[in-house]
Formats: sequence, C-alpha cells, structure tokens
Amino acid sequence: MKFKYSLVYFLSIILFFSCNENTNKETEEQLIARALKIHKKVLTLDTHADTPLRMIQPGFNMAERHDPKETGSKVDYPRMKEGDLDAIFFAAFVAQDIRNDDGNSRAKSLCIQMIDSVLVSIERNSDIVGLALNPEDAYSLESEDKRAIYIGIENGYPIGDDLSNIETYYNKGVRYITLVHSSNNDLADSATDPNGPEHNGLSELGSKVVLEMNRLGIMVDVSHGSDSLFYDTIKLSKAPIIATHSNARVVTNHKRNMTDDMLKLISENGGVVQLTMLSSYLREAPPNIKRDSAMASLRSNMKPIDKMTDDEKAALRLKFQELDKKYPTPPANVKDVVDHIDHIIKVAGIDHVGIGCDFDGGGGIEGVFDASEVMNITIELVKRGYTEEQIEKIWGGNLIRVFREVQKISEKIKSDISV
Repeated sequence: MKFKYSLVYFLSIILFFSCNENTNKETEEQLIARALKIHKKVLTLDTHADTPLRMIQPGFNMAERHDPKETGSKVDYPRMKEGDLDAIFFAAFVAQDIRNDDGNSRAKSLCIQMIDSVLVSIERNSDIVGLALNPEDAYSLESEDKRAIYIGIENGYPIGDDLSNIETYYNKGVRYITLVHSSNNDLADSATDPNGPEHNGLSELGSKVVLEMNRLGIMVDVSHGSDSLFYDTIKLSKAPIIATHSNARVVTNHKRNMTDDMLKLISENGGVVQLTMLSSYLREAPPNIKRDSAMASLRSNMKPIDKMTDDEKAALRLKFQELDKKYPTPPANVKDVVDHIDHIIKVAGIDHVGIGCDFDGGGGIEGVFDASEVMNITIELVKRGYTEEQIEKIWGGNLIRVFREVQKISEKIKSDISV
C-alpha cells in the first residue's frame, strides 16, 4: 500500500513538471510577437538600395505605396514604415560605359541627377524622412519617427580621373562609394568582368581614390570587386572597409561572395559585411541551360538602364517576367539569408555582419520581397536563438560602429595634414 502511494506521488510530480514545462514553452505566435518587438526597438539599417534609379523617373513619388508587380519598385516610404525599416542608404548607381572624357562626364551628370533626386524627395517629405550625414543622425531621426536617408554611390565610374569629384559628392551627402560594379573601371577590377582582370586589383588611380575617401570620411565599399581588389584595399585603407551587399562564398560559391579568408581579414580590419537578398548569391540554383542561355541573350541586347525610355523599361521587365514564368527557379528564402549570417558570425564574429538588401537592384527573396517584409529576417534570427543585443548589432549597430571609426580616422588625417 505504501509503495502504491509512493508511485502515485512520483507520477503526480512528473505530471506537474511536465504541465509546467508545456505552460512555459513559447508558442510560435509568442515568438513572432517577441521578434517584432525587438525589430521595432532596435535600429534597422539597410546599406544598399538602388532606388535613385526609380526617383529620376518622371512622376515617381516615394511618398506613395507602389505595387512592385506594376513598377518594379521595392522601396518607398510607406513600405519602409510597414517593415519598420528605420534607415537606408540610397545608392546612386551608374552602369559602366565608355571610359573617356565624354563617358566620365555623362556618368557624373547622371550620378548628380540621382543624388539630387534623393535630396528633393527628402525635402518634399521632410515630415516623414530626413537626410542623414553622420552615424548619430539615424538615431535622432528615429526618435522623431522619421526614416533616415543616407546616400551612397555604386560604381566609382562617376569619379572619372578627377579626385576633386570625390569631395563634390561628399559635400552633396555621399557617405560610401562602391569602387567598381560588374565591369572593370579606371579604379579597379570587377569580380565579374567577362574579360578578366585589368589592373590586378586596384589601379594607381584607385589607390589614390581610397586614400582620398579615407581623408574625407567616406566609407570604402568593396562589393562587386575582384579578390585582388579586396586584398589591395584592405591593405591600403587607413580605415575599416565595408562590403555593402555581399555574402559568404563557402555557403554559396559565387565569385561575388567573400571567402573565409576575406571574412577573417574584415574582422581583423574592424569592418563589416552586409548580407544581400539576391537569390543567386544566397543559394546555388539547379542548372537550367535553356534559362541561362535565354537570360544571357536578353542581357546582351540591353541598353544601359539610364538610356532606356519608360516604355523600353516596361517592355524589358515584361520580357524578364516571361522568362521567369517559362523557366521558373525556386527563389532563395529567409532561412538562406540567416544561413549566411550564421556562417559569417562563425568565421568573423558577431561584430562584423549586417544587412544590405539590394532592393531595386535585383534584391528580393521569398519572405523578404520588398521593404515591407524585412522584419522576417528578425523573426528567423529570433527562431535561431539570437538575442536582442546580437540582433541590434546585425541590423545597424555594426555598420554604425564602422561609420564612426571612419569619421574618427578622417578627423585624425585632416589634423595631421594641418600640422
């Protein structure tokens, strides 16, 4: 009888702790609610969007919510608010063209047109957004419930061969420059130029550009650059460098992504790698020869985007959409993004990773198709056990730390010169 009572008591204890454990276990709904609370609390900063290409289109209004299926746009101020995206770098992207005085002049004009379009948009919508020039501006604008708009340049082509252009862009608000894009330029080699390397990294002019950016306090961006460009730049730069939209090559073997050796050097340098949302950089799609051939043919016959009429752009989007329907490929998803984040943290550490979605430049995946869905990254991070402090670093803290250091080094360089 005594044994029977002991068994009943023992079973009741097990049942109590089992029920208590189930009661304390976080449900999916509770986890999402906690993640959204964290997302709203931390500064969320996206370091790369090619939205100025949209802004120079007649009648395009950033204050209106756009349907991406109609306009191709993935960022506007309403969708930034929906996604609780606090700050963004709008990159003035100029496609590589002829490398002579005429080409350089046209590139500069287009670059300034895009920068001015950002400034005009900010002025027209000053009740909801503000121009950000310094690291602290993101926080002060956030406290006013305004989105912080930073400006960058993608492709050093608009610099031409005139170093004074860099200060011109700085004075207009530019705070990072991506040295090169998909083709080699006068500054450096691209990772993807079909003709291969031209300078074996940075050119002599490119080296001068890096040092002038250091002096002015402009962050040096090595995304799109060749491996040699990366090594030249990280060795030469007096300030930490950034990769505004690059991923991990070990996870996805793409020449645009960064090797583990590069990630380790970024960590030693104090820089940061910002994860981008392009499927081809996030996961290796199954081969499709017919699709690849059709895409290559379409791209080979494309005009530069800045030379297309609105009708030509609409027709091109339609052709790409038709190819997507004819040869569908599974898009990358949020789990793929966080797989890259996991790997970069494993190699470089929690202080050297961030987010650069590349919206309006090809970025957009399942679950983070546009700016209104960026909170899904935070939800996946929380699911994997990341803390609020870690998420704050990933979403903006790391980039802001680098930005501060770049400005601090700039002040020292200027001080040393004046002595």
